[in-house]
Amino acid sequence: MDIGVISVRYARALLKSATDQKLEDAVYQEMQLLAKSYVEVPQLRQTIDNPMLSKDKKEALLLTAVGGQPTDLTRAFISLVLKEDREPVMQFIANSYVTLYRQQKNVIRGRLITAARVSPDTEQKMRRMVESKTNGTVEFETEVNPDLIGGFILEYDTYRLDASVKSKLNTILNTLK
Repeated sequence: MDIGVISVRYARALLKSATDQKLEDAVYQEMQLLAKSYVEVPQLRQTIDNPMLSKDKKEALLLTAVGGQPTDLTRAFISLVLKEDREPVMQFIANSYVTLYRQQKNVIRGRLITAARVSPDTEQKMRRMVESKTNGTVEFETEVNPDLIGGFILEYDTYRLDASVKSKLNTILNTLK
């Protein structure tokens, strides 16, 4: 069976259970943390995939990766995944849950890249602008990149607005060539 199909089925079941118990937001935070743990600690995947490691140790590792004190639902879900020998797809399940949650709650990821640190007011204005255009909630992340020289780059959904000095200078340079 396809890994994508398996992970989406498990994630959909977890989201349904979490929604029924009104825990979807807490489980969302835990699945984000688990997905982030897999990215930041590549050895986690290798360790979880190791058939020589006991289920108890794998469970303890996964519980630590979701923040140490997960909801009872997440704890039971991890036990189920291990019981069904689906731990190799746990990373994909976490990512699928995050995606499904965002679709259900109409949450859009946005990113603002600036040459210098911006004030919280400016960040909030950009967030409100994106929320008004998308009619959804925006998870906004800001990043400082001095290479832009000035201006900003705003990315959300499938859109990208590049109003940086660097891109303007590159456009002028390409025109002159």
